[in-house]
Amino acid sequence: MVDSTLPLLSRGYAWLPDLSRRKGPGPVRTRLLGKPAVALRGPAAVTFFYDEQHVRRRTALPEPVLSTLFGQGAVHTLDGQEHRTRKALFMSLLKDAAGVAALAEQVGEEWDRSAKEWSGRSGVSLFDEVSVLITRAVCAWAGVPLGAGGKGGAGAAGSRGAAAARGLADPDDPAPEESEARGTARDLVTMVDGFATAGPRHWRARRSRRRQEQRLALLVEELRSADGERSRTGRPATAVEAVAAHRDADGELLDPRTAAVEILNIIRPTVAVTWYTVFGAHALHRHPALREPLASDRSGYARAFAHELRRFYPFAPFVAGHAPADVEWHGEPIEEGTLVLLDLYGQNHDPELWNEPYVFDPERFTGREPGRDELVPQGGGEASEGHRCPGEDITLAVLGTLLPRLARLDYRVPEQDLRIPLNRMPTRPRSGFQITDISTK
Repeated sequence: MVDSTLPLLSRGYAWLPDLSRRKGPGPVRTRLLGKPAVALRGPAAVTFFYDEQHVRRRTALPEPVLSTLFGQGAVHTLDGQEHRTRKALFMSLLKDAAGVAALAEQVGEEWDRSAKEWSGRSGVSLFDEVSVLITRAVCAWAGVPLGAGGKGGAGAAGSRGAAAARGLADPDDPAPEESEARGTARDLVTMVDGFATAGPRHWRARRSRRRQEQRLALLVEELRSADGERSRTGRPATAVEAVAAHRDADGELLDPRTAAVEILNIIRPTVAVTWYTVFGAHALHRHPALREPLASDRSGYARAFAHELRRFYPFAPFVAGHAPADVEWHGEPIEEGTLVLLDLYGQNHDPELWNEPYVFDPERFTGREPGRDELVPQGGGEASEGHRCPGEDITLAVLGTLLPRLARLDYRVPEQDLRIPLNRMPTRPRSGFQITDISTK
């Protein structure tokens, strides 16, 4: 069987759906990175994939993905009780309704402040500016100092962030400089942008991760060595403190580098909501009639719009794991060690599940929430037990905050390249979505 690694890299999101169309119903067999692979999709496949008797994640993520997107030793690489114990940390932080609401409010405040500043400029790249404002908000919420690392990155900025995380910051202390916010945002975006490619984007992502891990590991060490609010109350005050205090299934604290990895796995996916926000601008540009109901958010329209963004626009192409033993899928044998792929992009565009799947239509979600294993842009299954992203609540809350504000913003979209190439992973409008003549009215 011919290896499909190069076709995957050249075809991107279209690779697996194209294979499925040629194969017809049932699993698709191929090879990736020299290993036998089988691809599945559909709600029943989601249930199968997230059963640890059928698929394990520990050895499935290739080193290039770990060294860019997730980080070595991340929760994504664990199975069994080790995974459940580490995942409980994320569930406590990312599924807390009050905490999610506080983060969404902070993002809204950053948007309002930024939008006023945009109105005084000739134009902005929406992608770049949204990434910075979300970075500011999530870092303040999590107790993470801003800074791109390097000289002073884990020094002055790190000390200020550690003090803030302990509740000891001087309220009159000036906000971090713009360059620190943009440097942090640039590193977080670069980690996401380079995980599924080779060449310069990939090596930039590695450098960004290494820089951020180094400075956040120092922050964890500072927090653990200081007598702060956590030691007095016994309850972490911020996400950073919670990660620093977390004990794994063996009862041991995370080593500082792994703790830094998991801090990044809180803030990096939040900043990745930038992609969906810009896709929202793209959808509004293509379908201007949707602007009014989104701006007014009648009957929860913003949430329906956010669901449709996550269904229609491409982000993660698939997730993968290994069969831990010989298993069977609907009568089809899957041998031990086979790479099992869950086709996320294909499922979100499957005509068996969605009427006119390549039409952008938020109405398909008005008045209803999608089934757990029906809409799977961030994986499926139960977040508490499996590998589904626990940050979906934050994704939807942040989009619910930003999308109506975007619809209410007055701006012009100049001539530019708004194509979204499917052979680029992760993809986005080529131009970054430039806007001019901005007014907050």
